[in-house]
Amino acid sequence: MFKNNKITHLFDIKFPLIQAGMIWASGWKLASTVSNAGGLGIIGAGSMYPEILEEHITKCQKATDKPFAVNVPMLYPDIDKLIQIIIDKKVPIVFTSAGNPKTYTSLLKSHGIKVVHVVSSVKFSLKAQEAGVDAVVAEGFEAGGHNGREETTTFTLIPMVKKALDIPLIAAGGIGNGNAMLAAMILGADAVQVGTRFVASHEASSHLNFKQKVIDIKEGETQLTLKELAPVRLIKNKFYNDIQALYQQSASREDLQKLLGRARAKKGMFEGDLDEGELEIGQISGLIDDILPAETIVNQMIAEYNEVLGKICNK
Repeated sequence: MFKNNKITHLFDIKFPLIQAGMIWASGWKLASTVSNAGGLGIIGAGSMYPEILEEHITKCQKATDKPFAVNVPMLYPDIDKLIQIIIDKKVPIVFTSAGNPKTYTSLLKSHGIKVVHVVSSVKFSLKAQEAGVDAVVAEGFEAGGHNGREETTTFTLIPMVKKALDIPLIAAGGIGNGNAMLAAMILGADAVQVGTRFVASHEASSHLNFKQKVIDIKEGETQLTLKELAPVRLIKNKFYNDIQALYQQSASREDLQKLLGRARAKKGMFEGDLDEGELEIGQISGLIDDILPAETIVNQMIAEYNEVLGKICNK
């Protein structure tokens, strides 16, 4: 089905479907399940201490004999320790984000590790290609979590990045079903990366309160905010409203940082505090109305992809 696909060949996977490495959601259970189902599962290291990451990698290696990856935000304070664990544990693929791809790409590749960098613009996709990465994830404005300041939508970003790059391209942002997967690939993506849909899965390590909130929210109930710190798409809850109240008072960067404090994302997504927590999720949540096994999500997306492709080809 995807025999000549650049990403399935690069990663040695069955489907060009990648589960995003989301903080507080993407542990070894989710990653191994997606990989066993034929996609590429990713452990999200951004919310893990080094020893916790090592534990998740070990458990993932026991749970699957298929390739999986680790996502490493470049702003992580102990990133050197994370990189060394990834090398020592022989993780085959690393996704880097939120920083300069030149920093670790050469080191990782010298150990036979494939490197993918997440970008939000053509400019940064070219920098990633120059740094020697094997592929890029181009993530549009619709995505949950930390996002680009440019607010470029996925379906605008993908063809522009495709035109500029020579290396494989993975689309992300607003993709949660097979229809969107096909549309992104028609626009030039070689694969898709899916985050929000996998948050609403049984295997995601996020709190059940958060998962339920994801399937309950409707169109317009998320917003990109906190651009002065790091742009992030949040569910509109009490914490979000507190941010907006500060903006009304012409808040400084320091005021916003004080309100954000520490462990706000953990409070919301992992501990289930829907009022005071930072609830990061994408716009596609408005289309999600059930919590499913991750394997079912993979199978449904591929079935939908094939069904819609068949209809187009038969017109």
